[in-house]
Amino acid sequence: QVQLVESGGGLVQAGGSLRLSCEASGRTSLWYRTAWFRQAPENEREFVASISGSGSVTFYADSVKGRFTISRDSAKSTVYLQMNSLKPEDTAVYYCAVKPQGYTNYAYWGQGTQVTVSS
Repeated sequence: QVQLVESGGGLVQAGGSLRLSCEASGRTSLWYRTAWFRQAPENEREFVASISGSGSVTFYADSVKGRFTISRDSAKSTVYLQMNSLKPEDTAVYYCAVKPQGYTNYAYWGQGTQVTVSS
């Protein structure tokens, strides 16, 4: 039905930048709100950012506001997370998720991509 694949993770020095990508299969998935979550070792999963199907409405966690930017390219069926001014505390596995039309929760999840920030 809906398949999500994340990419773009890696190792970066503090203060550097990375851009994560989330490619979704199925045209209908592009209509839905898409979000990024992250989970660090021994920590709970936390919300990072989300974007509406149109790309016009976005939300950010306070911890990343001003540093991260979420966007979408419908033609490429892809949602991006541009991460600037990275900090060691940003180190985590980052997951992409979508909330289908008529659903209350984020029902579909990718496998995750590792982001490691060194200092």
